[in-house]
Amino acid sequence: MKKWIIFIVIFIVVIFGLLIKVYFTSVDPVKAAEKKAVALANKEISIKEVEDFHIYNGIETVNVIEGKNNKGEKIIVWIPEKSKKVYVKKAKDGLSKEEAIQKLLQEKSPKKVISVRLGMEKNIPLWEIYYRSNNNLINYYYVHFDTGEWLKKIENL
Repeated sequence: MKKWIIFIVIFIVVIFGLLIKVYFTSVDPVKAAEKKAVALANKEISIKEVEDFHIYNGIETVNVIEGKNNKGEKIIVWIPEKSKKVYVKKAKDGLSKEEAIQKLLQEKSPKKVISVRLGMEKNIPLWEIYYRSNNNLINYYYVHFDTGEWLKKIENL
């Protein structure tokens, strides 16, 4: 009986160790992309603090950094993967996440908003809102970051 308990404990520890290794292996490319994007952004504008980083995959891949500059102002940096051109805007100069959701709610009645994130397509900064409709279908709604205008919709997937 003792051998079975020891075997089970060792098995659980090995599985747990493998899961941790898989997690860190999967996070490494994102961390490397973040490090590269922050270094590139720091050539254009000094980023004092990085609050969020994500990779937007739309028409092209764009690295998006949300953070603060040396003056403590919230900034957003978009870096398209191909061109490596750095686009910087102050967060206060565009729509907030909540305002983007309000634009969606003016037009649609989503059952559930799943995610709202920044992105860029054709050098236009935008908010991508991913939501489920009342018939439980997946929908995307894109709002211009600067003006709040609707850019495009992908519905009923």
